[in-house]
Amino acid sequence: MSKSFQYPSEMDAERLEQILAAVENSWSSETTLDANWNETRPSSGQCAVSSLVIQDFLGGRLLRATVSGISHYWNLLPDGGEIDATRDQFETFEPLNVEERSREYVLSFPATAERYRSIRQSVDDYIRENTYETVEEK
Repeated sequence: MSKSFQYPSEMDAERLEQILAAVENSWSSETTLDANWNETRPSSGQCAVSSLVIQDFLGGRLLRATVSGISHYWNLLPDGGEIDATRDQFETFEPLNVEERSREYVLSFPATAERYRSIRQSVDDYIRENTYETVEEK
């Protein structure tokens, strides 16, 4: 699966891979926005909630753009690096109207907030089972 990220300068690659593995292993039909979600392309519809969880662990800001006619979120880290754990859901990536969105805005949608709680619980369970450190929800 192809991911898009620049390694943050102050974080080791192993820690980043652990966080991404926890997020990816937590994707499910309960955490997606895509009503036609399936395991063939598990990242589909997971961008907002995945970006929120990544922000929990790494900080930074949420970026939003329109890609292939749909809303898409990814992370801008404190050191300027970007992580997009769900970019592979697009055949081509040509973001339009890139803007920053607040965490509060993204979570102001009840369905997104519910999906976030579900994926966050799953990520915490995955981390606990794999002995990685956990962090408090922001």
